Amino acid sequence: MDRAAEDLTARARIRDAAITLFGERGIEGASIRDIAAEAGVSSGLVRHHFGSKEALRDACDRYAKERMIQIGAELTQDGDLTGLDPLALHPIAFPLQLYLVRSMMDGSETATALFLEGVDAVEAWAAGYGITPKDPRGYAAALAAIKLSVLILRDQVSKALGEDITTPAGYNRIGQALMEVFTIPLLTPEQVEKIRKQEK
Repeated sequence: MDRAAEDLTARARIRDAAITLFGERGIEGASIRDIAAEAGVSSGLVRHHFGSKEALRDACDRYAKERMIQIGAELTQDGDLTGLDPLALHPIAFPLQLYLVRSMMDGSETATALFLEGVDAVEAWAAGYGITPKDPRGYAAALAAIKLSVLILRDQVSKALGEDITTPAGYNRIGQALMEVFTIPLLTPEQVEKIRKQEK
């Protein structure tokens, strides 16, 4: 392997290690030394590629956002979400999702922008399928927040299920449950119409 290719491989390992540790511990909880050890490189090589922890975080934000947008596009290209397999998604999507949620909580503008883009996408998807909530934006924001809340409350959700949702099996279980939340109606059309009439 030539030096340029080796550098790119090391850079990717550092980035992936940072995504994992930032997601697990938060930005402040993961040091350059921790990230270097996780990636199997020296602290000096981390600084050579990224300069500082803040610059590394920015690079992780950009990569995680771009990769999740790419994954979302691949999953929804035919408009059919019924065939999604959370178990197959786990090794690819879960570290990125956990990182982005933690990054949002730490105040990342890039991660927040991705959430807002997700809300936009849900709103457009609902409109495209003729779903007409009373407040389309509120509906889209609620759905996006529900998905994220599972990761924010992962310790509590894991205790409720008696299974760690960070594992492939647990991730698959909560993913299937979320799919049912989004696909099984809680109210009949008649009940919805009755509630709407009462609100007028």
